[in-house]
Amino acid sequence: FFFFFFFFFFFFCLWSLGVSVQATGANVLLIQKSILRDAVTDLSLHFLAKVKIMAVTDIERDEIEFISKTLDCVPIASPEALSADKLGKAELVEEVSFGTEKVIKVTGVSTSPDKPKTVSVLLRGSSQMVLDEAERSIHDAMCVVRCLVKKRAMIPGGAAPEMEVSVQLAKLAKQLPGHQGFCVGKYAKALEVVPYTLAENAGLNPIEIVTELRKLHAEGFQRYGINVKKGTVTDIGEEQVVMPLLVFTSALSLATEAVRMILKIDDIVMTR
Repeated sequence: FFFFFFFFFFFFCLWSLGVSVQATGANVLLIQKSILRDAVTDLSLHFLAKVKIMAVTDIERDEIEFISKTLDCVPIASPEALSADKLGKAELVEEVSFGTEKVIKVTGVSTSPDKPKTVSVLLRGSSQMVLDEAERSIHDAMCVVRCLVKKRAMIPGGAAPEMEVSVQLAKLAKQLPGHQGFCVGKYAKALEVVPYTLAENAGLNPIEIVTELRKLHAEGFQRYGINVKKGTVTDIGEEQVVMPLLVFTSALSLATEAVRMILKIDDIVMTR
């Protein structure tokens, strides 16, 4: 009798839990993956299906925040904390098959006007290497767009900005006295590593290319850079080889901060 009563009470609790979730207006549950035990059981999924609630299980922990922002909902730690004001809204949630894989597709998400919408990009390839390369390419393109949104400015590529800054700093170094001029001159010389490396990777003669590029920038041709396709120095602006200004300034700032941090080291303590 006790065994029967226990199972009856257990079933009643599961049924009550499903009804309480349904009462909030929720018909889709996104359940985080548990590292210690199963987040849901087959019996709980059965009772959720009885009250017409779809359960999406095994969502990774690092995806919860992104999904919550995308669906404009609030994550909760227990079913008792669920309420109507924490729910997100969407027109359709369905399971779609792509070959041998299945994904959950959410369309028609209703978000507030001040929050941008999210678009998913599905990549398919013949091998994992192709997929990884495609993902890196899309990530690079998105980073370029992000840089342009943060700072809407473009500058010529082909190591033209590095050489222009190097030439201007070299002129400034001659006007500064003592160690200040020496430091600025070395900084200007270090910037020439970028065009030198670019020419070397392109299979060109780096010494000739850097010398010619330095000469042109000293004469005032600021947009001239290394044309990898033609194997010479040309007007990169006419070739439409450009890059976001934020990329150049960020790289310059981070490299400078790294050098300053190294120069602040007084001594190195060897440990095992």
